[in-house]
Amino acid sequence: MRIKTFEEYQVAYKQSVDDPEGFWAEVAQQFQWRKPWKKVLSWDFHEANVKWFEGGVMNITENALDRHLAERGNQPAIIWEPNNPEDQAVSISYNVLYDRVCRFANVLKKHGVKKGDRVCIYLPMVPELTVAVLSCARIGAIHSVVFGGFSAKSIADRINDAACTMVITSDGAFRGSKVIPMKETVDAALDQCDTVKNVIVMTRTRTPVSMLKGRDHWWEEEVKHVDSNCPAEPMDAEDTLFILYTSGSTGKPKGVVHTCGGYMVYASYTFANVFQYQPGDIHFCTADIGWITGHSYIVYGPLCNGATSVVFEGIPTYPDAGRFWQIVERHKVNIIYTAPTAIRSLMSYGLDYVKKYDLSSLKTLGSVGEPINEEAWHWFKDNIGGGTCPLVDTWWQTENGGIMISPLAGITPEKPTFATLPLPGIQPVLVDENGKEIEGNGVSGNLCVKFPWPGIIRTTYGDHERCKQTYFSTYPGMYFTGDGCMRDEDGYYRITGRVDDVLNVSGHRIGTAEVENAINMHLGVVESAVVGYAHDIKGQGIYAYVITEEIPDDPDMFRKDIAATVSRIIGPIAKPDKVQFVTGLPKTRSGKIMRRILRKISEGDVNNLGDISTLLDPTVVEDIKKGAY
Repeated sequence: MRIKTFEEYQVAYKQSVDDPEGFWAEVAQQFQWRKPWKKVLSWDFHEANVKWFEGGVMNITENALDRHLAERGNQPAIIWEPNNPEDQAVSISYNVLYDRVCRFANVLKKHGVKKGDRVCIYLPMVPELTVAVLSCARIGAIHSVVFGGFSAKSIADRINDAACTMVITSDGAFRGSKVIPMKETVDAALDQCDTVKNVIVMTRTRTPVSMLKGRDHWWEEEVKHVDSNCPAEPMDAEDTLFILYTSGSTGKPKGVVHTCGGYMVYASYTFANVFQYQPGDIHFCTADIGWITGHSYIVYGPLCNGATSVVFEGIPTYPDAGRFWQIVERHKVNIIYTAPTAIRSLMSYGLDYVKKYDLSSLKTLGSVGEPINEEAWHWFKDNIGGGTCPLVDTWWQTENGGIMISPLAGITPEKPTFATLPLPGIQPVLVDENGKEIEGNGVSGNLCVKFPWPGIIRTTYGDHERCKQTYFSTYPGMYFTGDGCMRDEDGYYRITGRVDDVLNVSGHRIGTAEVENAINMHLGVVESAVVGYAHDIKGQGIYAYVITEEIPDDPDMFRKDIAATVSRIIGPIAKPDKVQFVTGLPKTRSGKIMRRILRKISEGDVNNLGDISTLLDPTVVEDIKKGAY
């Protein structure tokens, strides 16, 4: 399954394009199936219908756990590094993880959760999060993990959209020096939800919580009353494995659906090849399991390969900016996969925090979430990788299931800021505004994919039409990524950013409409428009132009109030970095906001605004320019 040379990559890539079904059938045969598939692939991009390995019966947890027990039962599956470095790290073997997953799966069954039911998981980065995810998969329940930084309203929206019957949470979470209430946030969310019958609560912070009789149950008590005998539920390859919500260009988050067979094959294959994983390697992905990166490269990809995966509860700067490097030294980490935001933040603290630690165990560096800028690329490569570790700059999205364009570590010749070449099975195309393919090298366009891969999104939960409209209708017959891209003279791909109304803030996608809706709910706000601007640490910051009912007496306090409103409605990750109060917004005669103009002003490029004669009131632009800061 693992490619070892660039020539092997070229052969594999050609085979994957010439005979996709034969290629992926060969990859998929390396997994454990209860029944073989009847058909490798059927697809229709016009209807947004894709099916892989139809009729094949399997369970992803048998591939992530059961099949490793004979040879790797005592090997660590997970090394948990707690928030406080003075607390003992915990190593959990495949045998122990298997036992905990089966036991907790029986807790779910005891409370009536069955195949196809949706379970919302809102937990800190503790071992129980991995256990909860795998326990759902074990019995065929569909997990919907919600990132621990989201608000009660965001949780309620996700619970209601998926009609979840259970929530799994904790009393609280440790995050750096803060203690974050989690059960309290869930309680506030559940005031707006009527489908949830049971809440399982694990103890982490010993924060006092309200426990409702009949609905709320302590994790620690529940696992005492079940055994660990839980055969895996037989799942069709196209049964839903999980839903993961992501922001779009409209206000309502989309529930991206991934299915069991194709996702397993793709996440596992990309993990083994991109990072050039070798048995015994210690893999440290610094993401949160609440994002797709954590699903694919902390949980499913590593465990299906029998790897050891580091799960980190804390943040990169607590108690100081050496925390990642301390973890690398402590656990002799071989692969580290992190975000450009984290790298840029740690760069600003200087090298003293790096030099304290022995990083000689590192073999592969990885970057994810957004294109990595050249300065951060060199800093990471030279100072963390000693100038010798390959650096894989990976491009992919929640909807893709796994990495799409990336170097293979130590195999693909690297080029800073370029995601380089597509993985086997991925057929990227650049198109112009009219959907015409732009051929050759040294060109730019909108990035599409013209053929399905096993990890592709199957639908948006409960609303297939939305999936069709969002991904498959802009350029009929192709999957549209929403990203702009250039292909250089060597055929290498470089992602140039979103081309729709979605921001990439610290690697997290945030829809402008979502933030605007939240700002507009604040008392005294008439209307708002949100754009992204270049931010030294986050890559993109959030710039909000806000019209108020009257001029604020205390503008700074009003800005803080707006930030608090957005935090309460979406979560702290969506808070605007800058708020400018304006008297009007640049709109066309049909009422459309010209964000192009607002983006230019937010970047300080006020002299190149282009044609503004089509605006309803061009004088608005002069007023905004005067007030820009």
